[in-house]
Amino acid sequence: MAKVYVIQESPGKNLLPAADYGEVIILLPPDRQVTFSAGAVAQELYGKLSDFGDDDFLVLVGDPVAIGIACTCASAWNKGRFKALKWDKQQARYWPVAVDIYQGKKV
Repeated sequence: MAKVYVIQESPGKNLLPAADYGEVIILLPPDRQVTFSAGAVAQELYGKLSDFGDDDFLVLVGDPVAIGIACTCASAWNKGRFKALKWDKQQARYWPVAVDIYQGKKV
C-alpha cells in the first residue's frame, strides 16, 4: 500500500482527502522547531523516509525548511524522484505532482 507522508502536522487542516492516495503518516508534530535543530530534523526525516518509493507521496505542509529537507530526503532514497500532493482549493481535492530531479539521467 502506498504511503502519504505529511511533513508536519497542521492543526485544523483536514487531511482526510489525502487518504485517497494511501496510508497517512505524520512525520513531525506541529510544535517541532526546525530553526534551532535543522541537523537533527534532517536526520529524523532521512530515517523516517528510508522506505520512500515511487508509489508514495509527500504532503507539503508545515515549516518550509522541513518541507525542503523532506523533499531532499525522499528524492535521495528514490533516485531523485518523489511525488507530492498539491491541494486544489477550487475542486477541494489533492492532485499528484511527480518530480524527477535528474530527468531520467544517470548520476
